[in-house]
Amino acid sequence: MSILLENVTKRYGQLIVVNDVSLEVKDGEFFVLLGSSGSGKTTVLNIIAGLVQSDSGRILLHGREVSNLPPQKRNTGFVFQNYALFEYMTVAENIEFGLEVRKVEKKIRQRKRDELLELVGLVGLGNRLPRQLSGGQQQRVALARALALEPDVLLLDEPLGALDAKIRIELRRSLKKIQRELGVAAILVTHDQEEAFDLADRIGVMSYGRLIEVGTPQDLYQRPQTEFVASFLGTANILLGQTKGEQIQIGPHVFNLTDEAAARFSPDGRAQVVFRPEDIALAAEKDDLGCTPLGEGVVTGLGFNGPTENIRLELPAIPGARAIAPAVPFGNPNILIDASRPPEQSTAFPLTVNQKAWVGIRRLHALSHPGLHFLVATDGSLRSQSALSLGGYLARMAHARMTLLGVGKEQALLEAYLQDARKQIGSGMASVEVRTDPAPAPVSIAKSVQANPVDLVILGWRPIEGLSLAEQILQLGDHHLLLAAHPGVRIEKALVCVASGEPGKDDVLFAGRFLRHFGASATLLTVLANGPARESQTSQVERFLAGGVHTLEMFGVGAQSKLRRGNSHKEILQEIKEGQFDLVIMGTPLPEQDGRISLNGIVEEVARETENCSFLIVRSNHHKSITFFDKPEFKYKVKKEN
Repeated sequence: MSILLENVTKRYGQLIVVNDVSLEVKDGEFFVLLGSSGSGKTTVLNIIAGLVQSDSGRILLHGREVSNLPPQKRNTGFVFQNYALFEYMTVAENIEFGLEVRKVEKKIRQRKRDELLELVGLVGLGNRLPRQLSGGQQQRVALARALALEPDVLLLDEPLGALDAKIRIELRRSLKKIQRELGVAAILVTHDQEEAFDLADRIGVMSYGRLIEVGTPQDLYQRPQTEFVASFLGTANILLGQTKGEQIQIGPHVFNLTDEAAARFSPDGRAQVVFRPEDIALAAEKDDLGCTPLGEGVVTGLGFNGPTENIRLELPAIPGARAIAPAVPFGNPNILIDASRPPEQSTAFPLTVNQKAWVGIRRLHALSHPGLHFLVATDGSLRSQSALSLGGYLARMAHARMTLLGVGKEQALLEAYLQDARKQIGSGMASVEVRTDPAPAPVSIAKSVQANPVDLVILGWRPIEGLSLAEQILQLGDHHLLLAAHPGVRIEKALVCVASGEPGKDDVLFAGRFLRHFGASATLLTVLANGPARESQTSQVERFLAGGVHTLEMFGVGAQSKLRRGNSHKEILQEIKEGQFDLVIMGTPLPEQDGRISLNGIVEEVARETENCSFLIVRSNHHKSITFFDKPEFKYKVKKEN
């Protein structure tokens, strides 16, 4: 194994940029780390090279641990995006530089230089300065310089990003050929999917510091295992359907799947179906499709990129199915489908915008629907009985995975308590994992969610305790937080307090995903301040609420909307009193300037004066995830206990 990373983590202050990454790169393999900007891929490369020191984890190169070695002792070749050539040196001097530093004999340096100039296609240009070369030629010099020291591994940080499209394609071919001839293991970092597909033996997809999935380009594109990878790589149509034995049903249509795909179905009978634009058949009549039909749609968009025509169609809602990608406008129950086809099909059946066409699926792939994952934290106190009771009920109803985390007690007593708690919770969940940690709740929850992210953290809570702990827990990741008020409470009526806008849409979407499991009804509430309101503002809010009701109904949640006027705090409390709700759902406020989440204001005011409701606090996708590592005592405890 040329490169081995084990549980590598790197933080910059509060932000985790590389989160528990483990990776193996085989001898001679060309591996590509693919991800959007800020996903952590370049930091992984810098950690391997020794340019950045990881906070935890191990790095091994050809079986030799280099975690604590300086860059010059790791024997890695590094090619930067901006070339990093010495402008006052000739091409030949740039290539020889590393060898000269190591005091390699002049004749050997010159022989090696000439071999590399021939290898990268720059023979006869050794006496030129970098400024006399094109961008592609400069990048070839940078590659030759990196290879001069005969590195154990080759690291390339978006080396083709600054070049124009034609030169990139030519240089990709040269790069792959050179790597194959030398047999050196290489890791290339890029955000260019075409580049990744063209070069990689295997691809690792990163997001928010995590390595989400690893596989060959063909497997990741045609048989992805996660919704993120399916939608990140290329264009994907993703629907949520129902399983039927070893088949999947989308509305009235049934599709056969392989045994492998059927084995991944979730226990509640849901599965996500992925089909690419090229898997779509289009025809004027249903019988002409030649494959299983999905429905008749209307063309809403047409595009052309040379080899294919790209088409977007809108289909009526399909009972029992829900669209995940492409995302439909908020509150729209219909389904959008992206299709592509070659010129000969476009000629045989030309389409125009607003024209109808039948849509069929030639090939599809099933993802197991991930379901929900809950973390219930308990310290054995009476207060935490609320979290155990409500968390167990919710997990059973949602077929959710559950982690039961005991915190802050003597280890043996805590383990015994958790075993009893697990018996109380009973069966009916997808899985239950029990852990203990003697550290305080923020520390132990931080370690748990970093190792295994969850959708929802559940804590026992009383209004008199305030929301300080809740703020800390919300800093730890992208999860939501449920504050369970009383043991034994069931969720039948929920009040969803929202403001119109993108974060409010996220609140509604998670509310639907959550409430659908419990047969609960929902009331969407928006409060406008007293005083003259513009007619356009009122209309906008009414449209937003109508869209929210439609969205909840798509999840199977009965819903109504209310628009109140006055003081937000007082109006929400009055609605809670009149409606006798079991659960109040509110979104987190926008973060402070330092990135922290503060619940001071409307959330705290409502929570402090509400006795009989649990609170679900929803994080918006528009909130950047940070972690609670800034307090000195927190840093000390995490370091000491790890």
